[in-house]
Formats: sequence, C-alpha cells, structure tokens
Amino acid sequence: MARILTGVALMALLISAGIVQALETRVDVRVRTKDAKFLGTSMGGALVSIRNTNTGELLATGVTAGTTGNTATIMVNPHVRGGVLSDAQSALFRAVLDIDVPTRIEVRAAGPLSQRQAMGEASVIQWLIPGKHVTSGDGLVLELPGFAVDVLAPPANHAVTLEDGLATVTVRASVMMMCGCPVAPGGLWNADGYEIRAMVRRDGSAAEEVPLHFAGESSQFMGELTVRKPGVYEVTVYAFDPANGNTGLDRTTFIAQ
Repeated sequence: MARILTGVALMALLISAGIVQALETRVDVRVRTKDAKFLGTSMGGALVSIRNTNTGELLATGVTAGTTGNTATIMVNPHVRGGVLSDAQSALFRAVLDIDVPTRIEVRAAGPLSQRQAMGEASVIQWLIPGKHVTSGDGLVLELPGFAVDVLAPPANHAVTLEDGLATVTVRASVMMMCGCPVAPGGLWNADGYEIRAMVRRDGSAAEEVPLHFAGESSQFMGELTVRKPGVYEVTVYAFDPANGNTGLDRTTFIAQ
C-alpha cells in the first residue's frame, strides 16, 4: 500500500527537493509615537529588526525614513475603521523577505535614534504567508510610547560652589513628543496637561522635587533648585501625561562643594 504523506512531510520533501520556491514577501513597518505622529528622519528614525521567532534568524533590519505624516489626518480629523493615517511621504521601513513557508516573525522597533537617552522599544509578533504582502493601508504599525526628554542644564558632573552655604542651580530641559512634535502651553500637545518636574537626590537620598515651567520657547522648560548642602546631586527630569500614562525622562548630575 502506498504511503500517504502528511502535509508537513510533503512540504519538507518538496523543500528538500528544491521544488518549493521562496516568494518575495514585502512588509511595510511604520512606528507611530504614542498620542503623536510617525517617527521619521527628523528624529533619526527608528531601528527596525525582523526575526524568525522559531530560529532567531535576522530576516531584515533597517531604519524608518520619511516625514512624521499629516498633522490634521493623524491628530485632528476623526478616525474611522479602516482609515489610513499615512501618506506617500510618511516614514516607514520596507522589508523584502524571501520565504517559502508560513513564518512567524517578531518585528521590533527602537527609537528615536537621534535622542538615545529617550529611546524606547515596541514589538509585535505575527504570521507571514509567502507572497502575501503586508503593505496595504498603513502596513504594520507599532506604537512607541514616551516623551523625548533631554536635560540641557546643568551639564553632567558640573561643579557648583556654595557661597555663604547657598547656591541656585538652573534646571533646563527640552521636552518633545517622540516624533519631535513640539510641546507648549495651549498647543496641540498641550504642556498644561503634562507634569514636567525635576526629581532631586543628594548622595543617594531623596531631597526634593521641583516643577519646571515653560521657558518661552517651544519644548523648552526650566526651574530653579536651591542648594544648601554639599554633595553629589542626581537630577531626573520627567514628563508625564496623566491622561494616558505616557512618560519620558532624562538624568544629569552636579557636585555642590
């Protein structure tokens, strides 16, 4: 009696015989930042990697490139099911894979590459079918949470001299959405709804927390810290949106003596 091959065994036999051909399978990967726009060239893009989850093999890697997208389409106009938020210029990484069997992939994105102190990661796992492209609509979209916070002052390891037991240290930071979109009072990304503060520790122990206020220039915030004791101070500036939990931070240090 002829032996009946299972589907899996037949596929393996065909592959080993070179009969099954790998098919080009395209995947468009976009990274949308939480409560904001696409992560593109203006912020260095996001590093995207695609791996075979069964073998760990790296199938493709690259950086998203292009614009952050249309502000009105993404942030202002109502969204409907199946609606497309991207346009031809919106940032993406286009992977071209050659696969001959259904493959489960992990797609991971890390960015923004121009603000490495603020980098976050997002990932997703899904199946790919040979020749079935994931390019329609917005393609495969990963959401990247966070704020891009960059402490501008004081610089790290800055020395502060106490005069009559007292010194004033200005804390200044840039706070943007992860796509580089500006944060300002009353703006589309409204600073009035965010908590932007500096957490201060002296010699490893909590000292105080100082609010940072809008400094008059888009995405710029500052506050003043009164220093009364010598020691090593660590300053953590954070931005937090209580409406959705979005969070970002950066750190610096200074030495009071």
